[in-house]
Amino acid sequence: MTVTEQLSALDSILAHGDLHSLFQPIVSLAEQRIIGFEALTRGPSNSPLHSPISLFGVARHAGRLSELEMACRTSACRRFSEQRLEGRLFLNVSPESLLEPGHQPGRTLQLLQKFGIPPGQVVIELTEQSPTEDFDLLDNALHHYRAMGFSIALDDLGAGYSSLRLWSELRPDFVKIDRHFIDGIHQDAVKREFVDSIRKMAKASRAQVIAEGIERPEELAVLAEMGVDLVQGYLISRPQEHPVRDASSLLPRMQPNTPGLAEEGSDLAALLNEQPAVRQDRPVAEVLEAFRLQANLNSLAVLDERQHPVGIIHRHSLSEALLKPFATDLLARKPISRLMSTDFLAIEVDQPLQRASRLLTSRARQRIEEDFIITRHGRYLGLGRVIDVLKLITELKVQQARHANPLTLLPGNVPIQQCLARLLQQRRQAVICYVDVDSFKPFNDLYGYARGDEVLLCLAQCLSERIDPARDFVGHIGGDDFLLVLGSADWRQRLNLLLEDFQGQCRRFYNAEHLETGCIVAHDRQGRRQEYPLLSLSLGVVHLHPESCAQLDAGQLASLASEAKRYAKNMPGYSLHVIDTRGVPAA
Repeated sequence: MTVTEQLSALDSILAHGDLHSLFQPIVSLAEQRIIGFEALTRGPSNSPLHSPISLFGVARHAGRLSELEMACRTSACRRFSEQRLEGRLFLNVSPESLLEPGHQPGRTLQLLQKFGIPPGQVVIELTEQSPTEDFDLLDNALHHYRAMGFSIALDDLGAGYSSLRLWSELRPDFVKIDRHFIDGIHQDAVKREFVDSIRKMAKASRAQVIAEGIERPEELAVLAEMGVDLVQGYLISRPQEHPVRDASSLLPRMQPNTPGLAEEGSDLAALLNEQPAVRQDRPVAEVLEAFRLQANLNSLAVLDERQHPVGIIHRHSLSEALLKPFATDLLARKPISRLMSTDFLAIEVDQPLQRASRLLTSRARQRIEEDFIITRHGRYLGLGRVIDVLKLITELKVQQARHANPLTLLPGNVPIQQCLARLLQQRRQAVICYVDVDSFKPFNDLYGYARGDEVLLCLAQCLSERIDPARDFVGHIGGDDFLLVLGSADWRQRLNLLLEDFQGQCRRFYNAEHLETGCIVAHDRQGRRQEYPLLSLSLGVVHLHPESCAQLDAGQLASLASEAKRYAKNMPGYSLHVIDTRGVPAA
């Protein structure tokens, strides 16, 4: 297609408004509800400009980007309003279009007024495709949007030319992590570190993180484990003209909230306070009376007709609102929805305690003395106290530290036994791998205990990088013995990579002479001079099947892993031996 034909096609699209608006849901994992939709645009289905890449590329080349984006916003607002979609509407805006001389501020607000969409429901999502240098002008443009009530999101964080500076300068309400850092995050420790850093920076700047481009259950599981709550991607739902409105039809396709093997498996049920809630049309005077009659009542959840939470009323905020002159008389008969806070956190009761803690502490505006809402399948169950969650987490961390290995700080024998017992109780298919370092004692004798400790720390790091924290476990039995529990289907690949990692890493602990000869010379326990090969790993693997779980206890499972390790140690060099529980006779 020639440039002239492309420009002609663009002219036709803009003249007739021939654009298709699609909507992709953004889901809160903790609340198991759709919090909003990103509006995406496609050209006519029979046009070479159907693809958004082609469509926006031609508009940018023709200097008509701002005009095209306004047409896209018009289409998106119309369709959003016609379908009466709930939650926030995310509208893509490129910074360069805001800086175009022909850009007319205020037209987006006029659109929203035309279609009856409150500005507070709209998020302006900055999508950076080219360098942004005029930060002052961009900052002024976004302050203009904020003054009208819009929220701001920064898209593709980490992919643009200046996205980190944009974040620092503009302080967006949402940041969306680029798909590159989500792809394969369950197998990439560096990507997990990057996302965790983004999550921490977001907490400091009071922004909410959205992970976009999620396509695999393993990616979703790791993100949930890390405390990333807002998610978007093909795994959940593709962009559609008529999007799904109920998260319950999307959530079953996600990774189930099975506690990780490293967790105690505690959920929020123990902290549930079955406090009554109020309907959103309840008069303010009646709610005020409920607080007066119950001196220990800190908060009340506000529900819609489906028993889904839509807000929360805190005693202190209600008191502050009614302290104004004549406020009580003016508001007494008004619905409580006028005074409720919509900035609340609702967490499903089966969420693991560790994950709930991360969600609570990631909210910069969550007060430690306040309550949060607990739900089941989106329906209200009761309230929980933030301080109770933090106290329980502190107790668990103290307990974990008490049983951790003092060198590597990995879980020791007590947590290892608890992990194996949970594995059998849950009847989960998994691989238990006993990891032993070959030739470690002569290495220790020759190079000293300090260098030996470095080897163990190196191995602990290699092991930690090969696990999926959402479903696996790594522990330190003692000395040069470690235990892995892998729930991932690709366990063989992980173990092979572990062997390669350690083989490459441990070379730095030897001097050149020993590396060249491929062995070290030391004295055995009888004092005889002997040659020993360089460090290697023996892996004893037990492949556990659900039907075998009832026949074993944690001690027997550990013994099988130890037996597999002995077989592996009889083979020279890096070795792996597998015992399948289907072939193990019943006790």
